[in-house]
Amino acid sequence: MHHDVNKLGQPIGFPMNNWQAPPWPPRAPLVGRFCRVEPLEPERHAAELYDACAEDVAGGMWTYLASGPFASLADFRAWMDATCRGADPMFFAVIDSVTGQAIGATSYLRIQPAQGSIEVGHIIYAPRLQRTAAATEAMVLMMRQAFALGYRRYEWKCNALNAKSRAAAQRLGLSFEGVFRQAAVVKGRNRDTAWYAVVDRDWPALDAAFTRWLDPNNFDEHGWQRRRLSELTAPLLVARG
Repeated sequence: MHHDVNKLGQPIGFPMNNWQAPPWPPRAPLVGRFCRVEPLEPERHAAELYDACAEDVAGGMWTYLASGPFASLADFRAWMDATCRGADPMFFAVIDSVTGQAIGATSYLRIQPAQGSIEVGHIIYAPRLQRTAAATEAMVLMMRQAFALGYRRYEWKCNALNAKSRAAAQRLGLSFEGVFRQAAVVKGRNRDTAWYAVVDRDWPALDAAFTRWLDPNNFDEHGWQRRRLSELTAPLLVARG
């Protein structure tokens, strides 16, 4: 990447003279073909989401998350009341377009309009949402809104041992940026954190890949994809890891 040089001959970042800080993301629904991503309301979504997550009997979906598993709906609701009502993180429920039921949750967090940076995280996908077109579309809706608002950096961070999350980030076109060693203590254990991101100059090509993948013609009569998203996004990655 080319860098400007100051009068001392030192490389410096490119100018941002006309850039303006984006607004805070709105608490408003994002509507797709397979799902709707709407502001999470514990009163409305807790019971459905708890029941959907309970289908993971072994509880493996919670291993790398800071929260869960939850022994009861009351515990889950208490966590939601304490964690999911604020502006940062800003939580959303993922609603299945066919059943109208909450089958997942996600959030924007570390929202920094002054820097143009925003993160997606706290991704809770019940078994029936995992590995579906709705699961991908929910992430696309979140990303599209962030860049439409004017954010210039979209981040994904996860436990460095979480191979599925790392693969998901790269499938969605987020490039690997490194591992922060001993970044946190979660559930009484060390966590190294892997960083991934998309920046605004990557976005037009990535958005086109999402549009191509989500096109109805990319799915057969049984709903199976004809072309994998990873085939479209892999050439766009700046780095893998």
